[in-house]
Amino acid sequence: MAMRERFRRRSGTAGADDGGSVAVEDRATDTADEQTDEPQPAPGPEPQPEAPVVRGRRGLRDLEPVLLAQAAHPRQAVVTALGIAACAALAGRELREVGVVLLTVLVGQTILGWHNDLVDRRRDARHDLPGKPVAQERLDPGSVWFAIACGVLLLVPLAVSTGITAGSCYLLAVAIGLLGNVVLRKGLLSWVPWAASFALYPAYLSYGGWGGRYEGNPPEVAMVALFALLGIGVHVLRALWGLVPDNKDGWTYLPLRLGLRLGAARLLTLTSVYLGAVLLGLAFAGTSVGLSQ
Repeated sequence: MAMRERFRRRSGTAGADDGGSVAVEDRATDTADEQTDEPQPAPGPEPQPEAPVVRGRRGLRDLEPVLLAQAAHPRQAVVTALGIAACAALAGRELREVGVVLLTVLVGQTILGWHNDLVDRRRDARHDLPGKPVAQERLDPGSVWFAIACGVLLLVPLAVSTGITAGSCYLLAVAIGLLGNVVLRKGLLSWVPWAASFALYPAYLSYGGWGGRYEGNPPEVAMVALFALLGIGVHVLRALWGLVPDNKDGWTYLPLRLGLRLGAARLLTLTSVYLGAVLLGLAFAGTSVGLSQ
């Protein structure tokens, strides 16, 4: 009996253990089935290796000397320098003196162009004007200021090489032009710096000669007046290409007022006729009374 009882207890325990194992296995199987039935997220695309950054070569237009030349208003600088040099040649100056005049005026006009682009760089960027490397951040303003400093160091000895009085007249003309880039340019008196700076060109030519100690004669009054009128015409002509952004900024200077009344096309025609008449007057005065007294 005792052996039979022990056998029963041992069998019951074994049965309980088997049932518990089967239950655990059933629960594990159900859990696995539930996990299998849940939708699995689709596998994402495999990460691609980053492409190497290829830096292109800087083109010719991105070179700093080219950008500096573009910021110098090269057409105006070259035309003005050639015009003043031609006046010096017609006045009977020697070829070497004509060359010095050409180089001096070219350097002075270049400085004025650089300074103008520095002063206007924010509004040029706001209006997205083409051909403005400083406003487009392609040319660092610090580089332009350095170029201006070097230009001034070159301009002073060039100007006085044809005489102290003549050089002082031209340096004063450049100083007036720099001042005109900052003041008076937005109002009705915008033409004053242009007239004043151009009026000093006859003095630069008439007082000039070869050698720093040369002293010439004063210019003819008619030539001074005609050059002043020429400066006003050049001012109107230069302003024609910026009338729209200037009007948006609320400027009230003379070319804009004329443009609003006459229209840009008609103003261009009248300005061309005006400049032609002034040039004819200069030619007549040069052959009749001459450049200097």
